[in-house]
Amino acid sequence: MDALRKDEIYTIDDIYALPDGQRAELIDGRIYYMAPPSRTHQRISGYLHNQIYNYIKDHNGKCEVLAAPFAVFLNDDDINYLEPDISVICNQTKLDERGCHGAPDWVIEIVSPGNKPMDYFTKLFKYRSAEVREYWIVDPTKELVMVYKFEKETMEQYSFGEDVPVGIYNDFSICISI
Repeated sequence: MDALRKDEIYTIDDIYALPDGQRAELIDGRIYYMAPPSRTHQRISGYLHNQIYNYIKDHNGKCEVLAAPFAVFLNDDDINYLEPDISVICNQTKLDERGCHGAPDWVIEIVSPGNKPMDYFTKLFKYRSAEVREYWIVDPTKELVMVYKFEKETMEQYSFGEDVPVGIYNDFSICISI
């Protein structure tokens, strides 16, 4: 992801004015273009979405799991627009046809080689300050999952192949292997 170099502050209107097929995120008024996801990225995203969806469905849960591209308007402003790889939203009043207005309960980002600093630093700060409850960084290259439970102020690291407990649920874990 490269930020567009310009002194101007961009808004959500600028994101919606991008050409069809051009994906980007907006963080504090800066546009970051996104490369198409790899096959590995998509396999992991689909697997995680299915595991979470099935858990919620099997437990008659009220949360909704949504995969990118899905708009998340973290703040009540027009200079932040993100598309997390996976978003779990439990407060249905935050959802409308445009996206999620406010912090999802759980966000998962799958690291691509070109966006490591975004996921590990920029988005980590944004999600934490917006009061996302749980943030996973899934790194296929390192075969690691970093789990940030912001409510408990903890961070844990898991290797692919290990059960990763889900903090927003008491009896749910996911094992990622590629």
